[in-house]
Amino acid sequence: MAASPLTRLRKLCLSLPEVREVVSWGAPTWRVKTIFAMYSGPDSDHYADPRAAVWLKTSAENQEWLVASDASRFFKPPYVGVKGWTGVFLDGETDWAELESLLWDGWRMSVTKTLAAKHPPPAR
Repeated sequence: MAASPLTRLRKLCLSLPEVREVVSWGAPTWRVKTIFAMYSGPDSDHYADPRAAVWLKTSAENQEWLVASDASRFFKPPYVGVKGWTGVFLDGETDWAELESLLWDGWRMSVTKTLAAKHPPPAR
């Protein structure tokens, strides 16, 4: 049986350096110093969307590009979308390698320069 989207997302997030999971607003969030990713879906209490998704920290430019490139996979989430965060649906044909890359980007935006220098992202 395939792992649930939340299980796969949790594994990816917790594989990043010094990440911890904290339930906030009724949903799992992943953070180092600040939150860089948050789960949203039918099995969370936060913004109970019928579709499983992750909201992740991205630049406003990256958000704009991702949503324009494929609005069936990427979206501007409520509350944090105005700050550049991007939502990624986790149902259907999720590109987990691409999501891992986006999580690394969000992680790097949330950590100190020293920590980021110690842990370069894997080769893409």
